[in-house]
Amino acid sequence: MKPDDTASTTASTTASPTTSTSTSTSTATGSATGGQPAWPDPAALEDVTGRLALEPPLVSAAGCDRLRERLAQVARGEAFLLQGGDCVETFDGLAAGQIRAKVGTLQQTAGVLCWAVGLPVVTVGRIAGQYTAHGTPPTETRAGMELPAYRGDCVNDTLFTAAARTPDPRRLARMYHASAATLEVIRDRTADGRSGTAEFYTSHEALILDYEAALTRRDPRTSQPYGLSAHLLWIGEHTRRLDGPHVEFAARVRNPVAVELGPGTAPGELRGLVDRLDPEREPGRLTLIARMGRERVRELLPPLIEEATGQEAPVAWICDPMHGNTTLAADGRPTRRYDDVLDELTGFFEAHAALGTRPGGVHLELTGDRVTECTGGPQPNPACPPGWYESAGDPRLNRDQSVGLAFHIADLSQRLAARPPSPRAGHTQGTARAGRGCRTDAAERTRTPEGPRHGRTA
Repeated sequence: MKPDDTASTTASTTASPTTSTSTSTSTATGSATGGQPAWPDPAALEDVTGRLALEPPLVSAAGCDRLRERLAQVARGEAFLLQGGDCVETFDGLAAGQIRAKVGTLQQTAGVLCWAVGLPVVTVGRIAGQYTAHGTPPTETRAGMELPAYRGDCVNDTLFTAAARTPDPRRLARMYHASAATLEVIRDRTADGRSGTAEFYTSHEALILDYEAALTRRDPRTSQPYGLSAHLLWIGEHTRRLDGPHVEFAARVRNPVAVELGPGTAPGELRGLVDRLDPEREPGRLTLIARMGRERVRELLPPLIEEATGQEAPVAWICDPMHGNTTLAADGRPTRRYDDVLDELTGFFEAHAALGTRPGGVHLELTGDRVTECTGGPQPNPACPPGWYESAGDPRLNRDQSVGLAFHIADLSQRLAARPPSPRAGHTQGTARAGRGCRTDAAERTRTPEGPRHGRTA
């Protein structure tokens, strides 16, 4: 960690947190609004968020600024983004070996991508904070009993009892300590640079605004507010309403932010999101995560790309080929076909090639565990039983499937680079061919995640 990172972390710890009602939608009234849990105990919520506001931030403002610089490189076609991790982290998944395996999968995939696209790879984990689930629909019924849906370990439990499914704000504190412990393991893995990815950043969906507001701090260097629960915060497909609290929160913090764009996104909506979240058109500020589904990506993505280009928005375009391709297996659990994931990824690259714009990266749900939650493609060796499912949420790619997907991107990059130039290719800086300029550390090899070094566990 650089000396300026340490100073920034220490100083921002004592700065006044930005926890005004303008950035937080508290729902300590027993009814959920704005995607927020229906916290039944207002006093307990106030106590927990008050204590979180006094805790050290998990990352530094300087680290957020550095990631914004890296994402500006992605937007300019000078780097490629790999963002990945669990659909939903769990408090039971804090074993150091599990965390190292997850980070190792990202690092191995980043190494292949680096060779594939011939560019530095910016590695961002869905980790150290991705403990939330949407709970859509809001309730679950089993054997005639209706209870609140599972909203992630930071809200309630998967156990199907009234007590376990009641939102408990004390779980927000557990999420903070679990995230801090995870960051310690990540530091140990990446600190010496021998693992191949010296820079490693964290991200999660900023869904629970009570938690995000409690970990918002003003940077003493600039007096600007930063959401210091992670380097990159994103707005989900279900909460990107222009007049909603999640967009308002993201518009106020200086972090780099992202927005998920599903098949229902209209060009006019995208225009509003760009104006709200990146009014200054700052490179690296806004990342757009397209999740259209394999059947519609070639139809729906080009108008959005053209809209962003017409708005002169220096955004980074990222493909999430996972969420739009979820189906139900015979046993009722969600699954994804590996070939469907590859098909959407192919459509994403083809759309950018046709328009002369830059495919900036991929957003994956993946794990280092030997699972077969997604069907087809490379499978773990030694093999594990078909349908081996451990995710608390949606199905994830295993390590072999993740690396196989990176090789597929290599094939795409080489094939599309061999095409005649698009009439609009003048809008880009071209696509690097595989194997040239490859490195996974976009700067010096000593950068590690910032945050509190207290070693506490959940």
